Amino acid sequence: MSTSAVEPGTRLASRFRLEDRVSESEGATYWKAIDEILARPVGVLTFSPEFPRVYEVVTAARAASRLTDPRLTQVFDAAEDDGRSYVVSEWVTGDTLADLLSGGPLEPERAAGLVAEAAEALTHAHEAGLYHLCLRPEHLVWTTGNTVKVLGVAVDAALSGLTTDQPALDDAEGLGRLLYAGLTGHWPGDEEEGGLPAAPMNDGHFCTPRQVTAGVPSYLDTVTVRACLPESRRGQGALASPAEIAESLSGVARPMPIPMPYASSPPSVTTASRSEGPDTGQHGPATMQRPQVVHRTMPSRGGSGVLGRVLMTVVVLLVIVAVGVGAWTIGRSLGSPGSREADPTPTSRSSEPTQVQAVKPEKATGFDPLGSDKEEKPELAALTIDGKPSTFWKTDNYNSAELGNLKDGVGLLLDLGKSRQISDVVATLADASGAEVELKVGDSPDLSSLKTVAREEGASGKVTFKPDQAASGQYVLIWFTRLPADAGKFHGTIYEVVVHSPGSA
Repeated sequence: MSTSAVEPGTRLASRFRLEDRVSESEGATYWKAIDEILARPVGVLTFSPEFPRVYEVVTAARAASRLTDPRLTQVFDAAEDDGRSYVVSEWVTGDTLADLLSGGPLEPERAAGLVAEAAEALTHAHEAGLYHLCLRPEHLVWTTGNTVKVLGVAVDAALSGLTTDQPALDDAEGLGRLLYAGLTGHWPGDEEEGGLPAAPMNDGHFCTPRQVTAGVPSYLDTVTVRACLPESRRGQGALASPAEIAESLSGVARPMPIPMPYASSPPSVTTASRSEGPDTGQHGPATMQRPQVVHRTMPSRGGSGVLGRVLMTVVVLLVIVAVGVGAWTIGRSLGSPGSREADPTPTSRSSEPTQVQAVKPEKATGFDPLGSDKEEKPELAALTIDGKPSTFWKTDNYNSAELGNLKDGVGLLLDLGKSRQISDVVATLADASGAEVELKVGDSPDLSSLKTVAREEGASGKVTFKPDQAASGQYVLIWFTRLPADAGKFHGTIYEVVVHSPGSA
């Protein structure tokens, strides 16, 4: 299939319609395309007959399609034959590291957080035997959904024909160079890269980040040196794999929404705010703020002695009467076995606050009953109940907050396995404001059978949906009726969902 034979409008596999030619290099062409079945944009690679490594690229893409870390580009399809060789992958929108650095170096913690996410993602790829080998600023993206994405694992190396005997070390050095760029706005190479100028030199060696930019913490300077500046290590061991990079950066705050753990205790428990991130180690455990007990002394008045004696007499008489009634009640209970059922103890216990517990849903589904395919990113739905704050599900992109006037809503459906009483549902959404979200509950997954029990307007961040009245059901639906704007598009995002119940309904 020659490059000249592939034009906008060409369909591959009867579903991927090529729209815009994005780039072309040495016989490989990258397109923006539309998956007509799922109505979403995708990226497509096509190849000219002269391209020598079609087999290697397709093989690498098929291997990469098995990766499940959402921070790595998803590969949806790859085929090789005489006339229709192509690779279809996720279409990623956002700012590359080079874009982020257009105004100068990043805040050190932000740069470290981005690279920490990339290092963890590449660690998962290495565990599957896949590597990157050519990390550059354009491969690290801060997406419009406020997440990190690493582009081109395995595939870009195959495109370029790169091989190595030390893939772990090469990728560790690549991560170190990305960290250096984020901290300094320079690229530690002989030439500029991605619009970034080459790093300054000192005695024939690249300057360390602290020598280039004021305010870089010493520990980040050390991590960078150990990763990619061997001349400046001064006896320190190299960080020789993405796993070691990830471990060295494990304590940095991540540049993304992180849901706070739900507390069943009263709201007076001290917790870190979402903006404070996970840094709890320096502040000790959360403590209960108890209300102050104020002892008030009434001013004395004349004649208070006589009044006090009268009041004391009344109190003594009341105590005597209470003791007598109590003794009579106990005697009657002991003499009448059947009366034990009327023991007031259960009533007193029932007045205690009910302890709610988190319910683990058995399944999560992207729910689009009003759409043509009845699904909405189903492959990502389980990420909302995996306990990981960095993973997420989101809707397709729409052209307006009203879902492009295509439907009344779209959402995430949770199956609890059996009918349960719902105390509340805590959902962590994206920080973009403007969402209108309803909580629906019922015993059937049909939209018409699910009853709206709570709603939030202008929802963003961590949201607690608490039913106004008692609600129970096997299915819980978080239903977007209006979507927030993000980089000119509109979509809803859910990072994590926790359902709380006092017990089975």
